[in-house]
Amino acid sequence: MKVTAEKNEKVANMIFASIYPHYLNRLVKNGRTKEELNQVLEWFTGFDQDALQALIDEKATFGTFFQKANINPNAHLIKGVVCGYRIEEIEDEFQVYKQCRRMEKLIDELAKGRKMEKIMREEKK
Repeated sequence: MKVTAEKNEKVANMIFASIYPHYLNRLVKNGRTKEELNQVLEWFTGFDQDALQALIDEKATFGTFFQKANINPNAHLIKGVVCGYRIEEIEDEFQVYKQCRRMEKLIDELAKGRKMEKIMREEKK
């Protein structure tokens, strides 16, 4: 599937606070915790618990969320298919959409019981 500018814009304008509870509910149903979700989000974005809560409180859009994020340098190692989109094939011009799909891939892996050290990728030496 191909990402369009309209789809990128639509995701960029979505409110992170409205989606976060869905991520959390999915993980809790699968035996994971809010702390684990926040640990993965901190690895990916650099946002600690307080920064995440501030973004939720201010009802930041995904566009703002990713603009303020300090994306992990190993984020390029997140590969695979999410919602029919192969992450590594999403063009760089659609950065918000690509980062959103990367984040969802991490959350999917967490929900499926993958070990934290595998989710929080590191370059092979």
